[in-house]
Amino acid sequence: MSQAAAQTGWSPRMLRYLEATGLVVPERNASGYRCYAEHELELLRALAELRRRHNVELDDVAFVVRLRREPELRAAVERWLTGATVPAEGASEADWIEWEQRKHERLLVA
Repeated sequence: MSQAAAQTGWSPRMLRYLEATGLVVPERNASGYRCYAEHELELLRALAELRRRHNVELDDVAFVVRLRREPELRAAVERWLTGATVPAEGASEADWIEWEQRKHERLLVA
């Protein structure tokens, strides 16, 4: 891990975080030590460049990874983005009517 940290500029602590979030997961040898191959080292360098170039946080990237791995979460976010989420439990009748109207408007446009 210390060699990977030295070669990529990430601290050992951040490398453990990246592994825990599933962003960069190195293989482990029989003794349980992390073995960063050239592929993982390049991913680490590219992730640092992505953060610099586009000013994104690791949490942002980790969330995108979750969206790709969890179809149910992705669908829920897509519904929210399109305004297709249903009103919360206990919502007023007016909220439900407005939701139905928006739903029908979206259907007519499609």
